[in-house]
Amino acid sequence: MRAEPPLLSRQDLRPGQRWVYSAGFNVGPDLRPAGRIDCEVPDLRRLCDAGARVALLSHQGSHRDGTALGLGHVASHLARALGRPVGYHPANATDDAVARADELRDGEIVLFGNTREHAGEERGDPALARRFARLGAAVAVGGFAKAHRAHASNAAILDFLPGCAADNLVTEARALDPWAGRDPGRYSVAVLGGVKPEKTLVGLTGLDRAYDLLIPGGVVLNTLLRALGHPIGRSALGPEPERCADAARSVLADGRAELHVPDRVIVRRGDGRPATVDVDGVPDDAAVVDFELAPWAHERLARLRALGGRALVAGTPSRYTDGFTTAVTPLLAAFADPGVDALLLGGDTVAELPWAGPSSTGGGSALHYLADGTCAVFDALRRTRTIERTPTP
Repeated sequence: MRAEPPLLSRQDLRPGQRWVYSAGFNVGPDLRPAGRIDCEVPDLRRLCDAGARVALLSHQGSHRDGTALGLGHVASHLARALGRPVGYHPANATDDAVARADELRDGEIVLFGNTREHAGEERGDPALARRFARLGAAVAVGGFAKAHRAHASNAAILDFLPGCAADNLVTEARALDPWAGRDPGRYSVAVLGGVKPEKTLVGLTGLDRAYDLLIPGGVVLNTLLRALGHPIGRSALGPEPERCADAARSVLADGRAELHVPDRVIVRRGDGRPATVDVDGVPDDAAVVDFELAPWAHERLARLRALGGRALVAGTPSRYTDGFTTAVTPLLAAFADPGVDALLLGGDTVAELPWAGPSSTGGGSALHYLADGTCAVFDALRRTRTIERTPTP
C-alpha cells in the first residue's frame, strides 16, 4: 500500500463526538454476504463504546437500475452483532435527517437511508456530499468493497468534513498484499468472471502483468471470444462492450500471461436446453454459460498444486448458481489444495461459490488495489483535513 491514511483507531475518541461513518454493506434482505457488515462491527463498536454519536451511511443496489432498497434489515443485523440498539431513519440528505442526527445521544448509532436512492451518489455529486456532511463533524470511511468508487458518501464527503479510514478498510487492503504484483518465485493463476466491466478493464489488463495464467469466464470470456472472431450468439457482453473489447484486444496482442481460451463451451439455448459445443459452434439463439478447461490447463493446475503457488478468483466464471459447474469444480478443487494460497474476491463471488478459504468482500476495489496499489477512497483520505481533537456539537 502507498502511504497509509489516518486510522480511526488512532483518533482521540470521546463522548459526544459527532461522527458520520461511511460503510459499504450493499447486501439485500437475505443478508448475503453478511461479512460485508460484520467486518465493520469492530470499528462501529469502537465509536459507540467511546460514547460517540454515530450517523451511519451505506448503500445497496443502484439508482441506475432501480434496485436501491431500504436498509432496515441491515439495522436489525447490526443491532444483533453489536449487542445494542441500532436505529433506522429512511432519509439521509434532508433537514429531517439532520434533525435526527442532532438528536443522537452519546453512544447511540442510527443507520440512515440508502445513499444510492440519489442519482448523485454514484456521480460523486458535491452538493449531495455536502448534505451528507451535515450529519456529523468528522467522517470515518469503511467499506472496502466500494473503495474504488469515488462516490458522494465516501470520497466527496471528505471535501466537507475531516476524515480518517476505518481500520477494517486498511486491514482488508493489507490482506491482499500476498496476491499483489509479480512473485517470480511462485506459479500463479487468476480466474476472472462475472458481468461487471471492471473484470475486463481492470482485472484482465492489470493481472496480465502479475500472473502466469489467466482463465477468463463470464463476460470476460465472451468479450475475448468475440475479439477473436468466434460466434457468441446471445452471450452477455455487459454494459460497456466496446471499451472491454478494446482492452481484450490489447491483452491478446501484447499480453504477458498465458491466456486460457477454451476449445469447448457450454451454452444454453433460447428454450433453456444446455449443450456442449465447439467454441466455433455457438448457435445464434444460445448464450455461453460455462466452459471446459483444456487439457493443458489441467496440467497447469497440477503444476500450481505441486509448486504451492497462489491463485485468485475475481468473479464467478460460469452460471454456477444455475447448475453450470464444469469449470468451477476443477478450479476450486485445485485452489483448495493446502499448498496453494487462494483468494476469492467480491461479495457475489463469495456468496455464489462453495469456498471456505480466504476471501475479500471487495471485488472491483480489490482488483483496483491489486493492479494499482491504491483506490479512489485511499487517495481521497490522503488529501483529507486532520480531524480536530474533539469533533463535538
